[in-house]
Amino acid sequence: MTTQSGFSLARRLRAGETVFTAWCGLAAPIVAETIAREGFSAVALDQQHGLYDMASTAAGIAAVRMAGAASIVRIPLGDFAVASRVLDFGAEGVIAPMINTVADARSFVAAVKYPPVGERSWGSYRATILAGMPDPTVYLREANALTLTFAMIETREALSNMDAIAATDGIDALFVGPSDLSIALTNGLTLDPHSQEVELALDKVL
Repeated sequence: MTTQSGFSLARRLRAGETVFTAWCGLAAPIVAETIAREGFSAVALDQQHGLYDMASTAAGIAAVRMAGAASIVRIPLGDFAVASRVLDFGAEGVIAPMINTVADARSFVAAVKYPPVGERSWGSYRATILAGMPDPTVYLREANALTLTFAMIETREALSNMDAIAATDGIDALFVGPSDLSIALTNGLTLDPHSQEVELALDKVL
């Protein structure tokens, strides 16, 4: 693979492509890079349940891009300030856990989308370098469309508010957390992400 310029994930998903994505919780950028070089078009770096801190995340994003893939980061629960930072580091997408209400969705969007959609603060110097966009005004103009928000649906409340969450301006996609969803749907009795209840919920999300 070769180093790509610009952003690829949003373009490919909006074109209807299936983007095979690896998941990496080990905070070793060379591991994420190696995974990308094995043929995955995107690699998700997990800060929520994985070992990635901000330093390893910044290095991991660059390593994944060097391998020719797109980087996605799952942020810690409710830490939307981190969402803004990982985009500044050059991530192409952010997965936010436990987006249960429209208010949650709006808080997420506020951190990751520039005005008029959100309130993201400017500081994308690393992102512009990795994206091959030396003119920052180009990044500013295109970032809202090129960086993706994934709202995690993983509770009964989220399922009940799903249509409104998906319709929130600035939310680009829904991302199901099947393990937590299985716990929620059984009131804490069962961990079974492949259960019939979860499968029915997945159908509803789709």
